[in-house]
Amino acid sequence: MADEKRSIGYICPVCGNAVVAERTLFQLMAGDSSIPCPCGKSEINIHQTGDRCELTVPCLFCARDHRAACANGGLKKQKLISLSCGKSGLAICHIGEEGQVFQAMAKLEQAVDKLRADREEERRSAFLNDMVMDEVLAEVKDIAARGGIKCACGCGQYGVKVGFSSVDVICAACGAVLRLPAATPDDIDGVCARYTLTIPGKKEQ
Repeated sequence: MADEKRSIGYICPVCGNAVVAERTLFQLMAGDSSIPCPCGKSEINIHQTGDRCELTVPCLFCARDHRAACANGGLKKQKLISLSCGKSGLAICHIGEEGQVFQAMAKLEQAVDKLRADREEERRSAFLNDMVMDEVLAEVKDIAARGGIKCACGCGQYGVKVGFSSVDVICAACGAVLRLPAATPDDIDGVCARYTLTIPGKKEQ
């Protein structure tokens, strides 16, 4: 048993890299140990109780540490043991034979890459055109700074609601809305050409 080895893998929640280390069964069962990420900002902690080892694993998905216990008998007999995040349902740590762990870690990395791509797509799709939206909002801010936003009802108080491809300037008194398109470069020119913005009062809509 002293020479029999097990691989342990997880993904560092700080740097995002996969970490796989090798330990002998003797090392895992002899006492407490840790498996740090090379970045130095996360690690798996292993606490040996005599008949089982208790693991504390940092989680990439919910940013919390998870604790789980593995029977020493299971470490010796099972080819692969996987620990999961209860919130996401995804594996966060694999322990077992080298080939099994590397295969499981490859699947985990694919899942993480897809999640990252989905999140990036969500950020990209927040607006139809991020550059146009930024420019339109900046110009609305400049107009507001010189006191150039008023409603036809006489109120000078307003709110701004940002949509996918437009910006609504809403009168705080009557609720009237002035919609400014924010989808194309022409929309930037359109708002830049306006020294003031007048929200049409409710009576005039």
